[in-house]
Amino acid sequence: MEPDYSAQDVARCDLCKSAIAQSYCDFCHVNLCKPCIGEHISDEYDKHKIVPILQRKSTLIYPKCETHQNKTCEYQCKDCNISICIDCIVAKQHNKEHEFIKLEGVFNAKKKHIRRVTEDLEKQFLPAYEDIANDLELQIASLDGEYKKLSTEMSGKREEIYREVDNAFNQMEKEIGEIKVNHKSILQKHLDEIKQLQSSMLQTLNALNEMEESNEVSATINYSCKTEELSKLPPKVILSMPRFIRKQIKREEFCCLIGKLSPLSTTLEERVFTAKKPNTSVRELLNEPEVLNTIKTGHRHLHSVTCHNDEQIWTTGGTADIKCFDIQGVLQNTIQTKSGEMPWNIAVDTTGALLYCDVKTRTVYKVKNGQTETIITLQGWRPSQLCVTSSGNLLVTVFSDDKTQSKVLRYSGSTVKQTIQFDDEGQPLYSGNGFIKYISENRNLDICVADFAADAVVVVNQAGELRFRYTGHSSPTKNKPFKPRGITTDSQGRILTADKCNHCIHILDADGQFLCYIDNCGLRKPFDVCVDSNDSMFMCEFITGSVKKIKYSK
Repeated sequence: MEPDYSAQDVARCDLCKSAIAQSYCDFCHVNLCKPCIGEHISDEYDKHKIVPILQRKSTLIYPKCETHQNKTCEYQCKDCNISICIDCIVAKQHNKEHEFIKLEGVFNAKKKHIRRVTEDLEKQFLPAYEDIANDLELQIASLDGEYKKLSTEMSGKREEIYREVDNAFNQMEKEIGEIKVNHKSILQKHLDEIKQLQSSMLQTLNALNEMEESNEVSATINYSCKTEELSKLPPKVILSMPRFIRKQIKREEFCCLIGKLSPLSTTLEERVFTAKKPNTSVRELLNEPEVLNTIKTGHRHLHSVTCHNDEQIWTTGGTADIKCFDIQGVLQNTIQTKSGEMPWNIAVDTTGALLYCDVKTRTVYKVKNGQTETIITLQGWRPSQLCVTSSGNLLVTVFSDDKTQSKVLRYSGSTVKQTIQFDDEGQPLYSGNGFIKYISENRNLDICVADFAADAVVVVNQAGELRFRYTGHSSPTKNKPFKPRGITTDSQGRILTADKCNHCIHILDADGQFLCYIDNCGLRKPFDVCVDSNDSMFMCEFITGSVKKIKYSK
């Protein structure tokens, strides 16, 4: 049944306006019920074309011939790109050397092209624009939080300046006290000297009074008066009172001391459209997964693997080497990190460029065509793991320098678009330490993080809201703690995570329900996993340095 005439929209006869239409005149373009067909064609007009209503508009309406008025043009001249009728061809009024084709074929080819364009618009471009719109809505929704963080950071600087100002004034208050004590000490010393002279002067005065009343000749003649020494006044001590000298600071200078806000930067970054491959098949899990190939990478302590495409994988281990292999295990390329340090994780973006993160330099680098460039440099945080999303964004797990906090950052280019750190109750979503936290995006845009230190897989939706935590599956044969390492998702939305301690892979559905283990392939300390477009899994073993390609679904 055609959508225009579903149960919710029954076609009515255009003549009687009440009966349900079973037929259609493909020339007059009217709906007809059975009783009205006779009335419609009663005018003996020979152009009527009655068809079942489900075949409406199946009769082609050809253009009228400008030369032969009663004829329609059913052909096209490919050379002149004009429509002509059969009489034009028979009468040889058109160049006989030109090539004629039926308009029906041109029409059907154009219709096929229109259907293909319509399908592309509906299934490819419209979803891409919806992703862009959702992305912008996400940015707008996160603005309040991001600007609140900016205000909080500035408030912290304000408090810091307040403390420094208080400390400066407290220091000056202390200096005032010390100067006051010294000032008082100098004056007190001078006062003591004056009082001592006063005492000597009183003693001399008493002696003179006694001498004046005495009639002893010898004592009076021999008395020596020291009035000359006493008549010389001591020097005056002049101390200047300290003053507070105000320093005039212009507002501009003061603002420079505080810091400044960087301007709002607007740049345009070219989007790369990647057509989404339709996934109409359901791939069931195999009862017995099998190893298809084993690649010896030569890495010491192999800890990362990522698929470049269905033909190549990239790997990294305990050295500065990042190696590229084909799926047969032949080494294709080796890249050295810029700093000479071991990269913690690698990823490949939508353009095929290699990304890797350097914990020591707090930097995420991009390598393309042999050239290395910096795309992200963090302050106070260190990048751990990477994931390129279906929209071309980059998800990065990071931890603070003091290893007390962890979070997920979403980047568009070098711009942070989203921060995921706390749940609705303000509690941390991830363990606050420097342990590696592998990350992957699922088909439903959930963000899956393997939190090794928390013994859990933490899954949030696109908005950063907690969906569930998976803490392992009880099994008599898996008796060691669940310590998830690498994590990935497949075309069915299943989540695969490496359990290094129990030498297996856990497979969950998109809602966190345990489905099965992969533990029959001789796995030894599986560390990281990825899947290609055919849902073949590549698993790297930490100790052996081998990557195993495993078929786990039909």
